Amino acid sequence: MSFTDTRTGYHRPEAPTGRGWGTAARVGLWAFLAISALFFAIPLFVMLSTSLKTAEEVRGGSVFALPTDPSLAAWGKAWGSACIGRVCEGISNGLWNSVKILVPSTILSVAIAAINGYALSLWRVPYAGLLLAGLLLGAFIPFQVMIYPLVRMFAQVGIYGSLTGVVVVHVLFGLPILTLIFTNFYRSLPPELMKAARVDGAGFFRIFRRIVLPMSANVIIVAVILSFTGVWNDYLLALIFAGRDNLPMTVQLNSLVGTRIGLPEYNVNMAATLIAALPPLILYLISGQYFVRGVTAGAVKG
Repeated sequence: MSFTDTRTGYHRPEAPTGRGWGTAARVGLWAFLAISALFFAIPLFVMLSTSLKTAEEVRGGSVFALPTDPSLAAWGKAWGSACIGRVCEGISNGLWNSVKILVPSTILSVAIAAINGYALSLWRVPYAGLLLAGLLLGAFIPFQVMIYPLVRMFAQVGIYGSLTGVVVVHVLFGLPILTLIFTNFYRSLPPELMKAARVDGAGFFRIFRRIVLPMSANVIIVAVILSFTGVWNDYLLALIFAGRDNLPMTVQLNSLVGTRIGLPEYNVNMAATLIAALPPLILYLISGQYFVRGVTAGAVKG
């Protein structure tokens, strides 16, 4: 198509609208999303389907075949009677150990990180730039290089191999990234509110409690989700620092799946894996929209 300028008489073709490119990009996007969904959905389908089969059906059929007579027997055995070493109590004890580690670790990490981020972003803290640089460095240094010094330090103070020791380790390794998240979020808040509160005589903690904390709901949810996921899915730190009486579900799950005595019960292993993965999944399903709000509100800006 073309058109003529009535004032100058110049005849020129009409510019292309680009609708074809837009349609192709949309199709490509949907294809990418579908492939990505299948990439994650297929293993989940195999795990769920296998956990609902009997051991004989698992060994005699395809991993993609649906269970002929679905049963939750494997789930019950994984929870309460599967053998981990010489103890046949399933992974239920590991669940409660995970909760005992998770709750104080998450509460302390989020609370301390929120106060640190508030102080570094809204108050004049000496050497704040160096502190932020140290936090950034600590967030990206592999924690494996710090394990041996921490083991020696914890043994000296008497908390190695205890619930206190593993909680302290999770708090220490969770603080850098959470503090950076809170710092970036608080920097997006209007500074006039803090200045007005200071003029009215409010101090550090009163401003934090009355003004900053009520505006932090979304970023707190982001921090809780990140901390929850990191602590719940941890294996190495818990194996080293928790002690034999506080081993979480991830350690017991590894021992269960790695057992080589007798015929492997893949249905029980899959059921135990799904049980271990349910708490983070439920958390994401419940608070997913708040997580997105926290991210878009500036929680990970910077």
